[in-house]
Amino acid sequence: MLSPVLRSLAYATAITLCCGSLVQAQHVPGTGSKSTTQSDDFETGNWTFNYNMPKSSREQDEQVRGPLAYSSNKKWREGPKRGTPDHVVRVDTPPGGLEGSQYALSLKSLHTGIPGRVTYEQQQDDLLINTRPVPVSWSPSCVVRIYLPEWDQWEDRTGSHFGVRADLRTTIQKEEDLPITDPRSRDGGRSNRGGLFGRLFRSAMVDTVEPYWPGMFIQFHSKTDGKFEKDSAMIVVRGDHTGNVIPGPHISEPGWWTLGMSFTPDGAVHYYASPGVDDLTSADLITSQYPYGYKAHTFTTMFFNNVNNDDGKTWSTEFIIDDPAIYYAGGSNNRQATSPSNSRR
Repeated sequence: MLSPVLRSLAYATAITLCCGSLVQAQHVPGTGSKSTTQSDDFETGNWTFNYNMPKSSREQDEQVRGPLAYSSNKKWREGPKRGTPDHVVRVDTPPGGLEGSQYALSLKSLHTGIPGRVTYEQQQDDLLINTRPVPVSWSPSCVVRIYLPEWDQWEDRTGSHFGVRADLRTTIQKEEDLPITDPRSRDGGRSNRGGLFGRLFRSAMVDTVEPYWPGMFIQFHSKTDGKFEKDSAMIVVRGDHTGNVIPGPHISEPGWWTLGMSFTPDGAVHYYASPGVDDLTSADLITSQYPYGYKAHTFTTMFFNNVNNDDGKTWSTEFIIDDPAIYYAGGSNNRQATSPSNSRR
C-alpha cells in the first residue's frame, strides 16, 4: 500500500471538488449486497475468453461483428460499441493483492480501432460485465481492484491508459420529425420543410432515453515528453456537469489501487479511489457529480477501457484487475444480489 499521505491528498481533493454539489449523502461503493452473478474473482474452473474476432467497431464504422466475444463463465462480454480487448487472460495475482486471491485478469490491446486499419490516433475498446439494467433507486455501486505495473512497462505517452466506467441511462428531450397522426406532433409541433414532407410530418420535442458513460481514467505522465521530471500517474474523473475532466488523486508509485462508483436515487454519480486493496470508505470520495448535467434513472453495468495510440505495433499498458463486483444497497436488490457485502477474500 502507498503512503497515507496520498489518501490525505485524495480526501482534500474530494472536499474541494464536492463543494456546491447538490447531491444526496454519500453512498460508499461496496455497501449492501454483493451480486454473485455480477462479480468475478477468477478463481473457479478453467477461466477462458472466447474472442470471436474480428471485433466490433460500431462507434467508428457502424459495424457490429457478431457473435460478440464472451467469457467461459458468461460473466463478461465484448462491448459492441468499440469491441473486445485483444488480450483477456487469467493470470497469477500480483503481490500485495486481496488476501487469498490466486488469480486475477490481465487486460491489454494492440488494435483498438477498426479491424484491419491503423489510425495512429488514440482509440479504446470495451470489456463489459454481463448484467441487466436496474433503477438507481436500488442504490447500485461497483468496485474493482487494479494493479498498475512498473513505470517502464507503460506505453510511453502522456494521457489516458485505462478506464473504469459505468453505463447509465437518463431521459432527455430531443427534436424529432413525427407523422402528423402522432399526438405528440400536435403539441407545439411545427414543420420547417415544404412539400409533401412538410404536410405529413411535424417536428416536436420528444422524451428520449439517452445512454452515457461516466467513469474514471488512469492517466500516465511520462518523463520522456519534457513536461514531467519523473514518471507518475493520476486518476481523472470524467466528468463534471459539462463533461469536463476533474483531477483526482496523484499516483507516485505503481501497485494496487481500489476504484469504485456509486449511484444514488437522485441520479448522481459518486467517485471513489484509494491506494491498496482495502475496502473503500467515505474518506476515499473524490467527487459527486451529475455528469453532463444528466440525472441517471437506470444503471446497466460496469465496464473497462484499454487505451492506446492504435499504431498497429505498440501494445497498450497491461492492467490487471481483481474482484470486480456490483452491489445493491436498496430497492428490490434481492432479485440479483444474493450475498452479503464482503469484498475481502
